[in-house]
Amino acid sequence: MCKIHLILLAALLAGRLVSFASTISLTEAQRVKLAQCVTSEPEVKKLFRKLQREADASVNHQGRPVANIRTAGRLDTDPLKEQSRASLEDMKKLYALGYAYAATTNRAYCAAARRIILSWAQVNQPTGIPIDETKLEPLLVAYDLARSVFSAGDRTIVEDWLRKMASLELQSTRTNSVTAMNNWNSHRLKVVGLIGFLLDDQELIDGAVRGFKKQIEVNLYPDGSSFDFHQRDALHYHCYDLNPLLTLAIAAQQNGLDLYDYQAANGACMAKAVSFLVPYCDGTKSHAEWVHSKVRFDRERAAAGENGFSPGAPFNPRDAREVFELASALDESYGTLVRRLFARRAVAYPSWQALLNSLRRDG
Repeated sequence: MCKIHLILLAALLAGRLVSFASTISLTEAQRVKLAQCVTSEPEVKKLFRKLQREADASVNHQGRPVANIRTAGRLDTDPLKEQSRASLEDMKKLYALGYAYAATTNRAYCAAARRIILSWAQVNQPTGIPIDETKLEPLLVAYDLARSVFSAGDRTIVEDWLRKMASLELQSTRTNSVTAMNNWNSHRLKVVGLIGFLLDDQELIDGAVRGFKKQIEVNLYPDGSSFDFHQRDALHYHCYDLNPLLTLAIAAQQNGLDLYDYQAANGACMAKAVSFLVPYCDGTKSHAEWVHSKVRFDRERAAAGENGFSPGAPFNPRDAREVFELASALDESYGTLVRRLFARRAVAYPSWQALLNSLRRDG
């Protein structure tokens, strides 16, 4: 048993790591296994070194929160979007700090995560716009991994902020709007569900689960395609629609709920929606993106020359990597395709997400 493994166990037994009823990242047993892997498996060590370098570079970062995230519906050159993107660089730092702390118990990592998370909780004002607030997912993960070192007062600050965010997300749902059933709603459900599981808030969990099942019914089709694919004529948006639903399904699985296998009365389900992408990623089919998009913003992005939005450009299978990374947490059969999409066929873990998937499957 490695030194870090023993340190984690000792901390748990001594009560220095507070136990929480639910998780969106790793259970205590999975954290112990992670600590063991990063010291004993060469392939995992290599993956971890990259993440740890980011964490090491972030230990003195003070946080760069923005009062309101403003990215949705804006061109890349919009000053408010540029400002938001600069602030959201904190998310990459938080993700690295959270998992570096989980793997090593180095308190410098959790101290930095605590400082950055509190800065966001005290400055940022939730807006209820899911396309903006979905980008805070790494903060939620880092809080889950490091919250044992937060004081009761700190946790109140952070969790009051998160509850306000979830509440505004729910309030922003307009039943007569397309955003109540397109990718916006998928991201909304992810935000509400992750916060619900993170805080063990049954009302939020129940709302997210109900919403997930409804979203499968109205957003996904029995043939595996999606409303977003047909509206935008782009597999890009099929992926963007599925990613948050898969993330929510993984969090649910971590807490004993199976959402991935849910099938609506019309036959629509996540498994079919993921499978729909396979022929576009294994070379069987191709798709010219954006040609018949019904959304003006897509034309505006194309006119502005934004990368990836040119009508007629072929779908790049690499753009589906995240879908299959996430899906392979719920269906191991996608592991081979993930390795192919990452061009890392000879390894067990082509990405950090692949390692997390393995840890979660092993319990």
